[in-house]
Amino acid sequence: MGLIRDLGRARYAAAQGARVAWYMGQYMLARRLTGPFNRPGEPRFEPQSPAGDPERIRAAFLELFARDRANIEAGLYPAPSDVRVTRALSALRSSAQFFRDLPNVDRRRLQREATEVREQVKDRRYPAYYLQNFHYQSGGWLSEESARLYDTQVEILFGGAADAMRRIALGSLARALKGKDQRRVKLVDLACGNGRFLAQMLEAFPRIKATGLDLSPAYCDEARKRLEKWSQVEIVNGAVEQAPFEDASMDAATCVYLFHELPPRVRREAAREIARVLKPGGVFVLADSIQAGDAPDLDRMLEYFPVGFHEPYFTSYLKEDFAALFGEVGLEVEESELAFLTKVMRFRKPD
Repeated sequence: MGLIRDLGRARYAAAQGARVAWYMGQYMLARRLTGPFNRPGEPRFEPQSPAGDPERIRAAFLELFARDRANIEAGLYPAPSDVRVTRALSALRSSAQFFRDLPNVDRRRLQREATEVREQVKDRRYPAYYLQNFHYQSGGWLSEESARLYDTQVEILFGGAADAMRRIALGSLARALKGKDQRRVKLVDLACGNGRFLAQMLEAFPRIKATGLDLSPAYCDEARKRLEKWSQVEIVNGAVEQAPFEDASMDAATCVYLFHELPPRVRREAAREIARVLKPGGVFVLADSIQAGDAPDLDRMLEYFPVGFHEPYFTSYLKEDFAALFGEVGLEVEESELAFLTKVMRFRKPD
């Protein structure tokens, strides 16, 4: 057993090390190819938080992967299988696409032009807060290219750590579902995007009755392609704050990286809907950005994020009290943990 464990650790370290090097290298190249952080003519942006200690930041980054590996060894979820030679060509194509689009993203950033998508999409079913070029990305959340490129964009932004941070949320879910017959569990992944987290979850729980909900038709289509081997999975187009599910119909719900992109009022509407669709005793796992004060060495980085990546609701998000927000709708905090730049909270609806 010791030899098998050691081999597993070695494979994990090699794969994740290669992954981090691949995406971190692209991040550094993107920094060199883009313009200055401050828009020409604007005063220099000066964050209020002191600079973090580089060694503590590095330690937090490495701790993420140590915890991820510990969860794998504890049997909470399988080891990632996405670092393969056979996927190198796909990774190269995505990288090339990212760098082709980078000048457009940088132009929007320097011009502070984040509402192009409103001119491109005239469909009135989308709320105004949603029709923005978050991250200054082309097409906002509504283009096929955006849905295909999203994983690469996020991994470059987080230096290859995004999947590992998501898996920490999967660990929290796995602990909550321990001892349950997954065939009897109904789960919804809210704002499922292109299905990345759902795919990770289904690798761990292949028989769970899962539904993905997302407001973007393009991302829904991409999720269906990614999840086609799991026939029991349904992808539904819709908004979390108007979830098209019956009362008390879900045993579990997850939501990854949505709440920082919601206005404060909509966060509360979404929380009410999550509480409504959960069964008594049901669990909700929320994974999103860390908040101000969670990791003081990273606070300065958090101040830069909404300015450099067009996140108009992020500053209010940093101060949001999620224990109180979900407490108002009857959900209780069970656990909370940090995973580098991500915070994972698990709530339960009382029986």
